[in-house]
Amino acid sequence: MTHDTFVFKEFPKIRHGYIDVLREGQRKRFIHGLFEVDVTDVRMRLGEYKTRTGETPSFTAFVIHCLGKAVDENKILHAMRQGRNKLVLFDEVDVSTQIDVEVDGHKIVKPHVVRAANRKSFREIHNEIRAAQVGKPEEEQKYQSMQLFLSLPRFIRSGFWRIIASQPQIFKKLGGTVGMSAIGMFADGAGWGIPISFPTLMITLGGIGEKPGVVEGRIEIREYLSLTVSVDHDIVDGAPATRFAKRLRELMETGNGIGDFIKYT
Repeated sequence: MTHDTFVFKEFPKIRHGYIDVLREGQRKRFIHGLFEVDVTDVRMRLGEYKTRTGETPSFTAFVIHCLGKAVDENKILHAMRQGRNKLVLFDEVDVSTQIDVEVDGHKIVKPHVVRAANRKSFREIHNEIRAAQVGKPEEEQKYQSMQLFLSLPRFIRSGFWRIIASQPQIFKKLGGTVGMSAIGMFADGAGWGIPISFPTLMITLGGIGEKPGVVEGRIEIREYLSLTVSVDHDIVDGAPATRFAKRLRELMETGNGIGDFIKYT
């Protein structure tokens, strides 16, 4: 008879933060729409720019740019409830996403909020994200502060999250108004993600896969991004959510903002 060997490993405190957010997100009633976005031309243009200049444009920044524009035209998508009978609709679209940062030799996943994404160009958001990806000493301090908070008992942390959820202005300051996860950027091939979300609107970028598509009456191999649009059904109905998704797809497929990005150099 053989015996399995194993080792114990400390459960990362940062995971308790994710569990807290997921627990609160499960209280909401979300609906999910699965879409495909033809990103063939966009990726080709960005690839040509990289070949010509040596600079790699952030695809995440491009999506955030388009997302900010689409929400700006459909502000109910990032509305938040305050009390039973009031909705708060912000002018600024603050997009929260996750960025890998290396600090003192170890990688941490850092939340980053692109403020007023609806008023920024693709280039401005690209520069902001590239700057945020560079680990700085203050990032380590923030990381340690978060570790201390996550050491508190769960009931205290839960109370904190309940207060945040009930105060849209505070929530916006800490976590933005829209969430975006780019999990598909780490994998090959098509595939959708179904998130547990905290904000009213959550965008999940899945994988990019190839399949035949019709272009001007011809069948060509195209690249399609799997995109999940998740909305809090207590606030957003299916019709405005679908109109928003259609507009987001239009902005992405037409490469909104890429022309200005390329002319920047």
